[in-house]
Amino acid sequence: MLQERVPDLAKFVEPDRVRREVYVDPAIFELEMQRIHERYWIYCGHETQVPRPGDYYTVQIGRQPMLMVRGKDRKLHVLYNRCPHRGNMMCGDRHGNTGEFFRCSYHAWTFRHDGALRSIPMMESGYAGTRFGKDNPDCSMKRAARVESYRGFVFASLATNGPGLLEFLGESRIAFDDMCDRAPEGEVEIVPNCFRVIQRSNWKIFLENQLDALHPSVVHQSTGRAAMDVESRIKKQTGQAPLSYHMLSAFAAVTIEKWDGFQTLNYPYGHCILTGYMGLRPKDPDTLAYEKVMQKAYGKKRMEEILGVNIHHVLIYPGLSVQSALQQLRAVRPLGVDRTLTEIWHFRLKGAPEPIYRRSLAYYNLVNSPATLINADDLENFWKCHQGLASDGGDWVTFGRHFGRDLDNGSVVETGPNMGTSEAPMRNQMKAWAKYMQAAA
Repeated sequence: MLQERVPDLAKFVEPDRVRREVYVDPAIFELEMQRIHERYWIYCGHETQVPRPGDYYTVQIGRQPMLMVRGKDRKLHVLYNRCPHRGNMMCGDRHGNTGEFFRCSYHAWTFRHDGALRSIPMMESGYAGTRFGKDNPDCSMKRAARVESYRGFVFASLATNGPGLLEFLGESRIAFDDMCDRAPEGEVEIVPNCFRVIQRSNWKIFLENQLDALHPSVVHQSTGRAAMDVESRIKKQTGQAPLSYHMLSAFAAVTIEKWDGFQTLNYPYGHCILTGYMGLRPKDPDTLAYEKVMQKAYGKKRMEEILGVNIHHVLIYPGLSVQSALQQLRAVRPLGVDRTLTEIWHFRLKGAPEPIYRRSLAYYNLVNSPATLINADDLENFWKCHQGLASDGGDWVTFGRHFGRDLDNGSVVETGPNMGTSEAPMRNQMKAWAKYMQAAA
Protein backbone atom coordinates (compact mmCIF):
# COMPACT_ATOMS: atom_id res chain seq x y z
CA MET A 1 0.00 0.00 0.00
CA LEU A 2 0.99 3.63 -0.52
CA GLN A 3 1.25 4.32 3.22
CA GLU A 4 3.70 1.42 3.54
CA ARG A 5 5.79 2.70 0.64
CA VAL A 6 6.07 6.14 2.23
CA PRO A 7 6.11 5.31 5.96
CA ASP A 8 7.62 8.51 7.35
CA LEU A 9 7.67 11.59 5.14
CA ALA A 10 9.49 13.54 7.86
CA LYS A 11 12.64 11.66 6.90
CA PHE A 12 12.45 13.12 3.39
CA VAL A 13 12.94 16.74 4.49
CA GLU A 14 15.79 18.15 6.59
CA PRO A 15 16.33 21.85 7.39
CA ASP A 16 18.81 22.38 4.55
CA ARG A 17 18.09 19.53 2.12
CA VAL A 18 15.37 17.24 0.75
CA ARG A 19 15.30 13.77 -0.73
CA ARG A 20 15.07 13.58 -4.52
CA GLU A 21 12.04 11.25 -4.26
CA VAL A 22 9.97 14.27 -3.22
CA TYR A 23 10.15 15.39 -6.86
CA VAL A 24 10.07 12.16 -8.83
CA ASP A 25 8.13 9.50 -6.89
CA PRO A 26 4.59 9.08 -8.35
CA ALA A 27 3.34 7.77 -4.99
CA ILE A 28 4.44 10.94 -3.24
CA PHE A 29 2.80 12.99 -5.99
CA GLU A 30 -0.51 11.23 -5.33
CA LEU A 31 -0.23 12.04 -1.64
CA GLU A 32 0.50 15.69 -2.50
CA MET A 33 -2.71 15.90 -4.47
CA GLN A 34 -4.68 14.48 -1.52
CA ARG A 35 -2.96 16.33 1.29
CA ILE A 36 -2.07 19.70 -0.24
CA HIS A 37 -3.77 20.63 -3.51
CA GLU A 38 -7.14 19.09 -2.65
CA ARG A 39 -7.20 20.38 0.93
CA TYR A 40 -5.84 23.92 1.01
CA TRP A 41 -6.78 27.11 -0.82
CA ILE A 42 -6.16 26.99 -4.57
CA TYR A 43 -6.59 29.94 -6.93
CA CYS A 44 -9.55 29.47 -9.29
CA GLY A 45 -9.61 32.74 -11.21
CA HIS A 46 -10.71 36.35 -11.10
CA GLU A 47 -14.28 37.51 -10.69
CA THR A 48 -14.10 39.42 -13.98
CA GLN A 49 -13.60 36.12 -15.86
CA VAL A 50 -17.29 35.37 -15.30
CA PRO A 51 -19.08 38.75 -15.42
CA ARG A 52 -22.60 37.61 -16.47
CA PRO A 53 -25.01 35.09 -14.97
CA GLY A 54 -24.29 31.69 -16.50
CA ASP A 55 -20.67 32.54 -17.37
CA TYR A 56 -18.32 29.72 -16.39
CA TYR A 57 -14.62 28.96 -16.50
CA THR A 58 -13.07 25.53 -16.01
CA VAL A 59 -10.20 25.07 -13.57
CA GLN A 60 -8.16 22.15 -12.27
CA ILE A 61 -7.81 21.79 -8.48
CA GLY A 62 -5.43 18.95 -7.74
CA ARG A 63 -6.77 16.12 -9.88
CA GLN A 64 -10.33 17.48 -9.83
CA PRO A 65 -11.95 19.18 -12.85
CA MET A 66 -13.96 22.13 -11.51
CA LEU A 67 -16.19 24.95 -12.76
CA MET A 68 -16.23 28.54 -11.54
CA VAL A 69 -19.66 29.94 -12.45
CA ARG A 70 -21.61 33.17 -11.91
CA GLY A 71 -25.15 32.59 -10.63
CA LYS A 72 -28.33 34.55 -11.32
CA ASP A 73 -27.95 36.09 -7.88
CA ARG A 74 -24.47 37.31 -8.95
CA LYS A 75 -22.82 34.94 -6.47
CA LEU A 76 -19.82 32.88 -7.51
CA HIS A 77 -19.96 29.11 -7.21
CA VAL A 78 -17.23 26.49 -7.69
CA LEU A 79 -18.59 23.08 -8.69
CA TYR A 80 -17.13 19.72 -9.66
CA ASN A 81 -17.36 19.48 -13.44
CA ARG A 82 -19.32 16.24 -13.28
CA CYS A 83 -22.93 15.19 -13.75
CA PRO A 84 -24.06 13.14 -10.71
CA HIS A 85 -26.03 10.78 -12.99
CA ARG A 86 -23.43 8.87 -15.02
CA GLY A 87 -20.36 11.02 -14.40
CA ASN A 88 -20.37 12.90 -17.70
CA MET A 89 -18.30 16.09 -17.68
CA MET A 90 -20.81 18.93 -17.61
CA CYS A 91 -18.75 21.45 -19.63
CA GLY A 92 -16.19 20.38 -22.20
CA ASP A 93 -15.20 23.89 -23.31
CA ARG A 94 -12.67 25.90 -21.36
CA HIS A 95 -15.17 28.71 -20.81
CA GLY A 96 -18.55 29.91 -22.01
CA ASN A 97 -22.07 30.72 -20.88
CA THR A 98 -24.38 27.92 -19.82
CA GLY A 99 -27.54 30.03 -20.15
CA GLU A 100 -30.31 29.73 -17.58
CA PHE A 101 -29.02 26.38 -16.28
CA PHE A 102 -26.53 23.56 -16.86
CA ARG A 103 -27.74 20.77 -19.11
CA CYS A 104 -25.87 17.47 -19.32
CA SER A 105 -25.20 16.55 -22.94
CA TYR A 106 -25.61 12.83 -22.23
CA HIS A 107 -29.06 12.39 -20.65
CA ALA A 108 -30.33 15.98 -20.32
CA TRP A 109 -30.34 16.26 -16.54
CA THR A 110 -30.37 19.98 -15.72
CA PHE A 111 -28.92 21.92 -12.79
CA ARG A 112 -29.06 25.46 -11.47
CA HIS A 113 -25.95 27.62 -11.41
CA ASP A 114 -25.29 26.64 -7.79
CA GLY A 115 -25.32 22.95 -8.81
CA ALA A 116 -28.76 22.14 -7.36
CA LEU A 117 -30.79 19.64 -9.38
CA ARG A 118 -33.38 21.36 -11.57
CA SER A 119 -34.96 18.50 -13.49
CA ILE A 120 -34.56 14.89 -14.59
CA PRO A 121 -36.24 13.77 -17.83
CA MET A 122 -39.22 11.49 -17.13
CA MET A 123 -38.56 11.82 -13.42
CA GLU A 124 -42.07 10.88 -12.32
CA SER A 125 -42.46 7.84 -14.57
CA GLY A 126 -38.86 6.72 -14.80
CA TYR A 127 -37.64 7.23 -11.24
CA ALA A 128 -40.79 6.78 -9.13
CA GLY A 129 -39.97 4.73 -6.05
CA THR A 130 -36.19 5.01 -6.51
CA ARG A 131 -33.62 6.99 -4.59
CA PHE A 132 -33.36 9.54 -7.42
CA GLY A 133 -35.18 12.85 -7.02
CA LYS A 134 -34.89 16.50 -6.04
CA ASP A 135 -34.75 15.70 -2.35
CA ASN A 136 -31.62 13.58 -2.68
CA PRO A 137 -28.50 15.81 -2.43
CA ASP A 138 -26.53 13.15 -4.33
CA CYS A 139 -28.54 14.13 -7.41
CA SER A 140 -27.09 17.64 -7.45
CA MET A 141 -23.69 18.68 -8.73
CA LYS A 142 -21.14 18.56 -5.93
CA ARG A 143 -19.80 21.90 -4.73
CA ALA A 144 -16.34 22.84 -3.52
CA ALA A 145 -16.41 22.70 0.26
CA ARG A 146 -15.37 26.34 0.63
CA VAL A 147 -15.16 29.31 -1.76
CA GLU A 148 -13.82 32.73 -0.81
CA SER A 149 -12.66 35.81 -2.67
CA TYR A 150 -10.13 38.50 -1.82
CA ARG A 151 -10.19 41.72 -3.84
CA GLY A 152 -11.71 39.87 -6.78
CA PHE A 153 -9.32 36.88 -6.70
CA VAL A 154 -11.28 33.67 -6.14
CA PHE A 155 -9.97 30.68 -4.18
CA ALA A 156 -11.54 27.33 -3.34
CA SER A 157 -10.75 24.58 -0.87
CA LEU A 158 -12.09 21.06 -1.32
CA ALA A 159 -11.80 20.37 2.42
CA THR A 160 -14.52 21.35 4.88
CA ASN A 161 -12.08 22.32 7.62
CA GLY A 162 -8.83 24.24 7.77
CA PRO A 163 -7.79 27.88 7.99
CA GLY A 164 -9.98 30.54 6.36
CA LEU A 165 -8.65 32.28 3.27
CA LEU A 166 -7.50 35.44 5.07
CA GLU A 167 -5.67 33.43 7.70
CA PHE A 168 -4.11 31.25 5.02
CA LEU A 169 -2.94 34.17 2.88
CA GLY A 170 -1.56 36.12 5.82
CA GLU A 171 1.01 38.72 4.77
CA SER A 172 0.98 37.41 1.20
CA ARG A 173 -2.27 39.39 0.74
CA ILE A 174 0.03 42.24 -0.24
CA ALA A 175 0.26 40.67 -3.72
CA PHE A 176 -3.40 41.50 -4.39
CA ASP A 177 -3.43 44.74 -2.40
CA ASP A 178 -0.44 46.05 -4.34
CA MET A 179 -1.91 45.12 -7.70
CA CYS A 180 -5.35 46.59 -7.00
CA ASP A 181 -4.08 49.70 -5.25
CA ARG A 182 -2.06 50.60 -8.35
CA ALA A 183 -5.38 51.00 -10.17
CA PRO A 184 -6.89 54.50 -9.80
CA GLU A 185 -10.28 52.80 -9.27
CA GLY A 186 -8.87 50.31 -6.76
CA GLU A 187 -9.74 47.28 -8.89
CA VAL A 188 -8.28 45.22 -11.73
CA GLU A 189 -9.94 43.28 -14.52
CA ILE A 190 -8.53 40.21 -16.16
CA VAL A 191 -7.31 40.13 -19.75
CA PRO A 192 -9.46 37.28 -21.14
CA ASN A 193 -6.77 35.10 -22.69
CA CYS A 194 -3.74 33.68 -20.94
CA PHE A 195 -0.56 31.87 -21.92
CA ARG A 196 -0.50 28.16 -21.07
CA VAL A 197 2.75 26.25 -20.77
CA ILE A 198 3.22 22.57 -19.95
CA GLN A 199 6.55 22.02 -18.22
CA ARG A 200 8.16 18.59 -18.27
CA SER A 201 9.08 18.81 -14.62
CA ASN A 202 7.67 18.57 -11.12
CA TRP A 203 5.51 21.45 -9.91
CA LYS A 204 7.80 22.27 -6.97
CA ILE A 205 10.74 22.99 -9.26
CA PHE A 206 8.84 25.91 -10.82
CA LEU A 207 7.83 27.36 -7.45
CA GLU A 208 11.37 27.16 -6.09
CA ASN A 209 12.66 29.00 -9.12
CA GLN A 210 10.33 31.98 -8.66
CA LEU A 211 12.19 33.43 -5.67
CA ASP A 212 15.61 32.09 -6.63
CA ALA A 213 17.41 35.44 -6.87
CA LEU A 214 20.70 33.86 -7.91
CA HIS A 215 19.57 32.30 -11.18
CA PRO A 216 18.53 35.39 -13.24
CA SER A 217 22.07 36.71 -13.58
CA VAL A 218 23.25 33.26 -14.63
CA VAL A 219 20.44 31.70 -16.67
CA HIS A 220 19.27 34.89 -18.41
CA GLN A 221 22.66 36.58 -18.85
CA SER A 222 22.92 35.88 -22.60
CA THR A 223 19.46 37.30 -23.31
CA GLY A 224 20.16 40.35 -21.15
CA ARG A 225 23.49 41.07 -22.83
CA ALA A 226 22.04 40.78 -26.33
CA ALA A 227 19.25 43.20 -25.42
CA MET A 228 21.75 45.54 -23.77
CA ASP A 229 23.87 45.68 -26.94
CA VAL A 230 20.86 46.62 -29.08
CA GLU A 231 19.60 49.05 -26.46
CA SER A 232 22.98 50.82 -26.34
CA ARG A 233 23.14 51.02 -30.13
CA ILE A 234 19.66 52.55 -30.42
CA LYS A 235 20.35 55.01 -27.61
CA LYS A 236 23.59 56.09 -29.29
CA GLN A 237 21.82 56.64 -32.60
CA THR A 238 18.61 58.27 -31.38
CA GLY A 239 19.35 59.51 -27.88
CA GLN A 240 16.78 57.21 -26.23
CA ALA A 241 15.98 53.51 -26.49
CA PRO A 242 12.46 52.10 -26.04
CA LEU A 243 11.73 51.00 -22.47
CA SER A 244 10.99 47.48 -23.70
CA TYR A 245 14.71 46.84 -24.26
CA HIS A 246 15.39 47.63 -20.60
CA MET A 247 12.91 44.93 -19.58
CA LEU A 248 15.35 42.41 -21.04
CA SER A 249 18.69 44.17 -20.57
CA ALA A 250 18.01 44.41 -16.83
CA PHE A 251 18.73 40.69 -16.60
CA ALA A 252 22.36 41.53 -17.40
CA ALA A 253 22.47 44.91 -15.67
CA VAL A 254 21.19 43.57 -12.33
CA THR A 255 24.22 41.63 -11.11
CA ILE A 256 24.35 38.87 -8.52
CA GLU A 257 25.66 41.44 -6.05
CA LYS A 258 22.60 43.64 -6.65
CA TRP A 259 20.26 40.69 -6.22
CA ASP A 260 22.01 39.98 -2.93
CA GLY A 261 20.94 43.46 -1.82
CA PHE A 262 17.29 42.44 -1.98
CA GLN A 263 15.55 40.46 0.76
CA THR A 264 13.18 37.53 1.09
CA LEU A 265 10.44 37.31 3.71
CA ASN A 266 9.24 33.79 4.43
CA TYR A 267 5.88 33.09 6.09
CA PRO A 268 3.83 30.16 7.42
CA TYR A 269 2.05 27.91 4.89
CA GLY A 270 5.07 28.26 2.56
CA HIS A 271 4.36 31.77 1.25
CA CYS A 272 7.37 33.95 0.38
CA ILE A 273 8.06 37.52 -0.76
CA LEU A 274 11.07 38.82 -2.69
CA THR A 275 11.53 42.55 -2.18
CA GLY A 276 12.89 44.83 -4.88
CA TYR A 277 12.06 44.77 -8.59
CA MET A 278 13.32 46.12 -11.90
CA GLY A 279 12.14 49.70 -11.56
CA LEU A 280 9.52 50.64 -14.14
CA ARG A 281 8.79 54.17 -12.96
CA PRO A 282 10.72 56.38 -15.38
CA LYS A 283 9.97 60.08 -15.70
CA ASP A 284 8.48 59.78 -19.18
CA PRO A 285 5.19 61.46 -20.23
CA ASP A 286 3.19 58.22 -19.88
CA THR A 287 4.31 57.65 -16.29
CA LEU A 288 3.74 61.29 -15.35
CA ALA A 289 0.22 61.14 -16.78
CA TYR A 290 -0.45 57.98 -14.77
CA GLU A 291 0.87 59.60 -11.59
CA LYS A 292 -1.43 62.56 -12.16
CA VAL A 293 -4.46 60.24 -12.34
CA MET A 294 -3.28 58.33 -9.26
CA GLN A 295 -2.74 61.52 -7.29
CA LYS A 296 -6.27 62.67 -8.13
CA ALA A 297 -7.65 59.32 -6.97
CA TYR A 298 -5.61 58.87 -3.79
CA GLY A 299 -3.85 62.11 -2.92
CA LYS A 300 -0.10 62.64 -3.24
CA LYS A 301 0.92 60.97 0.03
CA ARG A 302 -1.06 57.78 -0.58
CA MET A 303 0.02 57.70 -4.24
CA GLU A 304 3.68 57.69 -3.19
CA GLU A 305 3.00 54.92 -0.69
CA ILE A 306 1.35 52.79 -3.36
CA LEU A 307 3.92 53.35 -6.09
CA GLY A 308 6.73 52.90 -3.59
CA VAL A 309 5.82 49.33 -2.60
CA ASN A 310 9.06 47.43 -2.97
CA ILE A 311 8.09 43.97 -4.24
CA HIS A 312 9.38 41.90 -7.13
CA HIS A 313 7.58 38.62 -6.50
CA VAL A 314 5.05 37.07 -4.11
CA LEU A 315 4.74 33.30 -4.00
CA ILE A 316 1.51 31.94 -2.52
CA TYR A 317 2.10 28.27 -1.85
CA PRO A 318 1.27 25.79 -3.29
CA GLY A 319 0.09 27.19 -6.60
CA LEU A 320 0.45 30.89 -7.31
CA SER A 321 3.22 33.30 -8.29
CA VAL A 322 2.29 37.00 -8.45
CA GLN A 323 4.19 39.96 -9.91
CA SER A 324 1.89 42.68 -8.65
CA ALA A 325 3.82 45.69 -9.98
CA LEU A 326 3.52 44.19 -13.46
CA GLN A 327 -0.15 43.12 -13.12
CA GLN A 328 0.39 39.45 -13.76
CA LEU A 329 0.31 36.09 -12.05
CA ARG A 330 1.13 32.49 -12.81
CA ALA A 331 -1.13 29.70 -11.57
CA VAL A 332 0.43 26.26 -11.15
CA ARG A 333 -1.66 23.19 -12.01
CA PRO A 334 0.18 19.87 -11.41
CA LEU A 335 -0.76 17.29 -14.06
CA GLY A 336 1.61 14.50 -13.09
CA VAL A 337 4.81 13.92 -11.18
CA ASP A 338 6.77 15.20 -14.21
CA ARG A 339 4.19 17.43 -15.94
CA THR A 340 3.03 20.85 -14.77
CA LEU A 341 0.69 23.33 -16.40
CA THR A 342 1.31 27.02 -15.71
CA GLU A 343 -1.32 29.59 -16.64
CA ILE A 344 0.13 33.08 -17.10
CA TRP A 345 -2.55 35.73 -16.59
CA HIS A 346 -2.44 39.48 -17.13
CA PHE A 347 -4.63 42.25 -15.67
CA ARG A 348 -5.68 45.82 -16.49
CA LEU A 349 -5.59 48.54 -13.86
CA LYS A 350 -9.06 50.07 -13.89
CA GLY A 351 -8.87 53.77 -14.54
CA ALA A 352 -5.21 53.79 -15.59
CA PRO A 353 -4.16 55.36 -18.92
CA GLU A 354 -3.88 52.94 -21.84
CA PRO A 355 -0.07 53.36 -22.23
CA ILE A 356 0.43 51.95 -18.72
CA TYR A 357 -1.47 48.82 -19.74
CA ARG A 358 0.56 48.58 -22.94
CA ARG A 359 3.80 48.86 -20.96
CA SER A 360 2.92 45.97 -18.64
CA LEU A 361 1.64 44.00 -21.63
CA ALA A 362 5.05 44.42 -23.25
CA TYR A 363 6.70 42.88 -20.19
CA TYR A 364 4.13 40.10 -20.20
CA ASN A 365 5.00 39.27 -23.82
CA LEU A 366 8.75 39.87 -23.68
CA VAL A 367 9.54 38.11 -20.40
CA ASN A 368 6.77 35.70 -19.43
CA SER A 369 5.22 34.44 -22.67
CA PRO A 370 6.04 30.90 -23.94
CA ALA A 371 7.82 32.44 -26.93
CA THR A 372 10.48 34.38 -25.03
CA LEU A 373 14.12 33.43 -24.55
CA ILE A 374 13.66 34.10 -20.83
CA ASN A 375 10.96 31.47 -20.54
CA ALA A 376 12.87 29.08 -22.78
CA ASP A 377 15.92 29.38 -20.51
CA ASP A 378 13.84 28.46 -17.47
CA LEU A 379 11.94 25.63 -19.14
CA GLU A 380 15.15 23.96 -20.24
CA ASN A 381 16.57 24.12 -16.72
CA PHE A 382 13.33 22.82 -15.19
CA TRP A 383 13.44 19.82 -17.52
CA LYS A 384 17.16 19.22 -16.87
CA CYS A 385 16.58 19.42 -13.11
CA HIS A 386 13.85 16.80 -13.28
CA GLN A 387 15.94 14.50 -15.47
CA GLY A 388 18.85 14.76 -13.06
CA LEU A 389 16.67 14.17 -10.02
CA ALA A 390 15.23 11.03 -11.65
CA SER A 391 18.72 9.59 -11.97
CA ASP A 392 20.82 7.73 -9.40
CA GLY A 393 23.39 10.53 -9.35
CA GLY A 394 22.60 11.49 -5.76
CA ASP A 395 19.92 11.18 -3.11
CA TRP A 396 19.61 14.75 -1.84
CA VAL A 397 18.78 18.23 -3.12
CA THR A 398 20.59 20.90 -1.13
CA PHE A 399 19.22 24.31 -0.06
CA GLY A 400 22.26 25.38 1.94
CA ARG A 401 22.99 28.88 0.63
CA HIS A 402 23.15 31.22 3.68
CA PHE A 403 21.72 28.43 5.84
CA GLY A 404 21.88 29.27 9.53
CA ARG A 405 21.94 33.03 8.93
CA ASP A 406 18.20 33.65 8.64
CA LEU A 407 16.49 35.99 11.10
CA ASP A 408 13.55 34.08 12.63
CA ASN A 409 11.05 35.96 14.78
CA GLY A 410 8.51 33.15 14.85
CA SER A 411 5.96 34.45 12.34
CA VAL A 412 8.40 35.40 9.57
CA VAL A 413 11.87 34.29 8.57
CA GLU A 414 13.85 37.11 6.99
CA THR A 415 17.10 36.80 5.11
CA GLY A 416 19.94 38.77 6.62
CA PRO A 417 21.54 41.89 5.09
CA ASN A 418 23.10 41.30 1.66
CA MET A 419 21.75 37.76 1.52
CA GLY A 420 18.99 38.19 -1.06
CA THR A 421 20.22 35.16 -3.00
CA SER A 422 19.66 32.96 0.05
CA GLU A 423 17.86 29.66 -0.46
CA ALA A 424 15.61 30.51 2.50
CA PRO A 425 12.46 30.50 0.28
CA MET A 426 13.19 26.93 -0.78
CA ARG A 427 13.79 25.91 2.82
CA ASN A 428 10.52 27.60 3.81
CA GLN A 429 8.54 25.88 1.05
CA MET A 430 9.85 22.44 1.95
CA LYS A 431 9.26 23.04 5.68
CA ALA A 432 5.64 23.89 4.84
CA TRP A 433 5.43 20.89 2.47
CA ALA A 434 6.45 18.54 5.28
CA LYS A 435 3.83 20.02 7.62
CA TYR A 436 1.08 19.75 5.00
CA MET A 437 1.95 16.16 4.19
CA GLN A 438 2.13 15.01 7.83
CA ALA A 439 -0.87 16.96 9.12
CA ALA A 440 -3.27 15.25 6.72
CA ALA A 441 -1.78 11.78 7.17
